[in-house]
Amino acid sequence: MTEETSRPAAPRLKDVAELAQVSMKTVSNVVNGTVPVAEATRQRVQDAIDALGYQPNVTARRLRTGRSGVIALAFPELPSPYFAELAVEVIAAARRKGITVLMDDTGGDPTAELRIASGLGDPTIDGVILSPLGLDRMTLLSRPRDIPLVLLGEADLGPVADRVHIDNVSGARDVTQHLIDEGYRRIAAIGWQDPAPRATAEQRLAGYRDALESAGMEVDEALMPPVRAYFRPDGAAAMRRLLKLPNRPDAVFCFNDLLALGALRAVHEAGLRVPQDIAIVGFDDVEEAEYSIPSLTTVAPDKRHIAELAVRCLVERMEQRFSGPSRQITLGYRVVVRESSRRPG
Repeated sequence: MTEETSRPAAPRLKDVAELAQVSMKTVSNVVNGTVPVAEATRQRVQDAIDALGYQPNVTARRLRTGRSGVIALAFPELPSPYFAELAVEVIAAARRKGITVLMDDTGGDPTAELRIASGLGDPTIDGVILSPLGLDRMTLLSRPRDIPLVLLGEADLGPVADRVHIDNVSGARDVTQHLIDEGYRRIAAIGWQDPAPRATAEQRLAGYRDALESAGMEVDEALMPPVRAYFRPDGAAAMRRLLKLPNRPDAVFCFNDLLALGALRAVHEAGLRVPQDIAIVGFDDVEEAEYSIPSLTTVAPDKRHIAELAVRCLVERMEQRFSGPSRQITLGYRVVVRESSRRPG
């Protein structure tokens, strides 16, 4: 018996229908996302698809609907836990609509971002979800293929595409206010970038400064050491600089959780305790924040909601169910208070 004759046949749509105990039409509706399906039924079909490893015929789908059911998703820093966690949510939201996601990491390079925003030169890409870092408005307007596009994150490129984001200024203000309410009075900030700050740095610094000024507290430039990037080593290096000050801070707001985790390590290495000697808070609520020692107070965007809205907006554009002006959707967040900022006692 040859290898080809011994290889099991690929699962068919009929097999999925039988396993899920639904009609083939219902499976088709789930896979193509063309007709709403009750959530319990949709989940049963998706479980059967996952169990069988069923792969829709992209060519047949494109001939039938004019769409391939494939979208592209790109972030500037996939090694960042925040982007990795958000990517998982986007893929899950897309799968619930029968859509396959191709992923890429742009590294924040504007050329790579423009290529993604234009569909990678691939006519089978139906739409794109992109978190831009280096792209500017005029470059985006010049993209060679104008396909459905949803932007994520802090970069405001104007009404060129639908955008889903949170209010970073407000989030930074609220977590800084939490430190003020806890009684901290010399509050530093780790995350400013010099000489080329990005939107994240600008917005989170604005919220930090606003909270201090509203409380009548001094904004001390010595308490804002610049960083190159937003990873653990950058946070640790900036924290070491702060600890060398003659009058060191009693609390630090880090512009993301990785910076905060690096800062936690630097404080530990200096023989100090968090929060007894110095409080630390972050931003993003990555999974590691809950399990660090001490657990990290942070600003928590609703990643699942961000993903669901981004996919929904994109599908509405792809299916031409919405053709109005670009939507700017601002979602909420929570300040999750944990051990790293609670006053002892």
